[in-house]
Amino acid sequence: MSDSEIHGDIAPPPPRADQLVKRHRLSTRAWHWTNALSLLILFMSGLMIFNAYPRLHWGDRGSIHDAAWLEIGGDASRGYLKIGTSEIDTTGVLGHWRNAEGEVRNRAFPHYVTIPSRFSLPVARNWHLAFAWVLSLALTFYMLRSLFNGHIRYDLHVRRDEWSPKHIWHDIKEHARLRFPTGEAALRYNILQKLSYIGVIFILVPLMIGTGLAMSPGMNAGLPWLVDLFGGRQSARSIHFLAAFALLGFFFVHMAMVLLAGPYNEVRSIITGWYRIPQAKEETAS
Repeated sequence: MSDSEIHGDIAPPPPRADQLVKRHRLSTRAWHWTNALSLLILFMSGLMIFNAYPRLHWGDRGSIHDAAWLEIGGDASRGYLKIGTSEIDTTGVLGHWRNAEGEVRNRAFPHYVTIPSRFSLPVARNWHLAFAWVLSLALTFYMLRSLFNGHIRYDLHVRRDEWSPKHIWHDIKEHARLRFPTGEAALRYNILQKLSYIGVIFILVPLMIGTGLAMSPGMNAGLPWLVDLFGGRQSARSIHFLAAFALLGFFFVHMAMVLLAGPYNEVRSIITGWYRIPQAKEETAS
């Protein structure tokens, strides 16, 4: 049973279709919303920090005189996004846009996706560092809690048979056809959910934290090996940027699945913990 509150020696009777069951623990729900808020503020404040120097490099050093693998900029008439030797016109969206007063700005990301909306590197850094602590502490608590309450062992552990390419391909096809699990199967994470949650919780978010620390001058002095681990400070910044947009991609896919699977039932379960087991189509038709 996915995220069930009962993991005793005696298995409870299988839940019935259309039955209301407890799906998410309080710790899971609290971490979910803390994580969502923290990542939103971190992402928007991070875009403002990027606006201060809208270029990305690999290695330990990077300046306007060094080649950048990514650059967002603009001039009096246009905006552009450069990736390597390729250039894309982004006028009106990135690099060249108008603020709420109709004034042209030549900064990478527009005011409506940054914190603060006006250009201020110190304020953006304050927001970013404050919520980096929130995210780090929440993740640590969630991981420890998940180890003790069995969430990782029962819900996220990938069984040997689930590693089968045939099994993974079957789940991919079912999702592509918008065929979502029903009955008791709806209470268990499928292989795609497990891999995506494991990727976010144990790879992307820790990677964001690690690369963020590698960019900190204070941490560089205390833990110089951390910079080397990521191939230099500029490499850490590039990885940080890519991981942030990977999390953004996960968010959009996650929201699409919530909307397609039934937003009321899914959102209620992550707010209250209670989830109504969906019926199979043939049961609904009858």
